[in-house]
Amino acid sequence: MGHFYFVRHGESLWNVENKICGKTDIDLTEKGYMQARQAAQAIIEQQLKINLILSSPLKRAYHTAETISAMTGIPLAVEPRLIEQDFGMYEGTPRDGEEFRKAKENFICSYGNGESMLKTAHRIYSVLDEIVRRPDSVVLIAAHNGLARIIQSYFTDMSNEEFASFGIGNAEIRRFDF
Repeated sequence: MGHFYFVRHGESLWNVENKICGKTDIDLTEKGYMQARQAAQAIIEQQLKINLILSSPLKRAYHTAETISAMTGIPLAVEPRLIEQDFGMYEGTPRDGEEFRKAKENFICSYGNGESMLKTAHRIYSVLDEIVRRPDSVVLIAAHNGLARIIQSYFTDMSNEEFASFGIGNAEIRRFDF
């Protein structure tokens, strides 16, 4: 039996402004950098044995991963498939908008010019399939809240509503067993 860890990026400016980030490349706030340092400290204090950090290429996730790597000495690699879902016409709009909430429940919707949940899940599931085939290597995925719900769905049956509302906090570390 193996496991891996997931950490959501630290706080970004658009998190503060309650905007949907998606694939828009928004950096961390100063608080976000502090949260990344706190996540690294938690890894050190809990003596988590992690072999590799795989990071989304977007700044907010990469800078979180880079901070953790620098403080822990864990090697870091960028994994392009870990980029956040492209929310198309909803990027930069309020996260709690009613129209977006309803659109998230339609897994085939590409949000105008974005990427559907099904296509995103296919991309993320392929990364997870590779990770679970190597149970002796423990990975930390540094990525996005939208991907956290997809990762959760890889291991847990969820209704559409549970899937659409699932989320984790900025710089929260979660363990997944397989």
